[in-house]
Amino acid sequence: MNTNALNDLCYRMADDELILAHRHSEWTGLGPLLEEDIAFSSIAQDKLGHAQALYTIMHELGGGPDADTAAFMRDELKMRCSHFVELPNGEYDFSLVRHFLFDVAEYVRWTALVQSSVEPLANLARKIHGELKYHLYHAQTWMVQLGANGNEESHARMQSALNVAWPYALGMFEPGEHEDALIADGIFIGEVAAQQRWVELVEELLQTSTLVIPTNVTPVYGGRKGHHTEHLKPLLDEMTEVYRIDPSAEW
Repeated sequence: MNTNALNDLCYRMADDELILAHRHSEWTGLGPLLEEDIAFSSIAQDKLGHAQALYTIMHELGGGPDADTAAFMRDELKMRCSHFVELPNGEYDFSLVRHFLFDVAEYVRWTALVQSSVEPLANLARKIHGELKYHLYHAQTWMVQLGANGNEESHARMQSALNVAWPYALGMFEPGEHEDALIADGIFIGEVAAQQRWVELVEELLQTSTLVIPTNVTPVYGGRKGHHTEHLKPLLDEMTEVYRIDPSAEW
């Protein structure tokens, strides 16, 4: 097994989950409905769990740092998250659209990983598949509710959010430097195939929302190579503040 390729994949997926979990958690106490407040908080916890599981696999199989060190002790240059998850929450329309586009991608990735040659990764994919269906159902419900079933303003705001989010969402599929090894070793299907499946599923799920996918868009790349937006460092400073005071502390 190519451990460098495995670690690269785990870092990319786990960092996306970690940072978006933090963004989702910022809605706690601020959601437009109590039910949505609870939903975003719950989904944030699930994503944190996914990140921890991926860091642990990387630690046990790839010789990487333990989960806490991987999550809290790297600066932004060593993070491999996409720009998409770094962006501030903005209004609720953008957060919902990001939730939908990210969770479709997550569903595609984990579905593919059920067949991974790395057994712990495949076992994890089978374990969390039920959670992913719930996340996807929640996101799609709101895309339809505010797209096709809302009013003129809600539809316009959701379409505008989709237009803004789309180039950043494409950036989730920025190829890593170990793509060929991941595919050759049967670890993962690769970003090109994942993006193709994601676009097909997004198109299918958006049909009932009457929202339209933007065309002629240039993907926003850079995060997988350590080049990030100005929003990541302040997020990391806040997220890691307590842990960095005393990493050896026992709770």
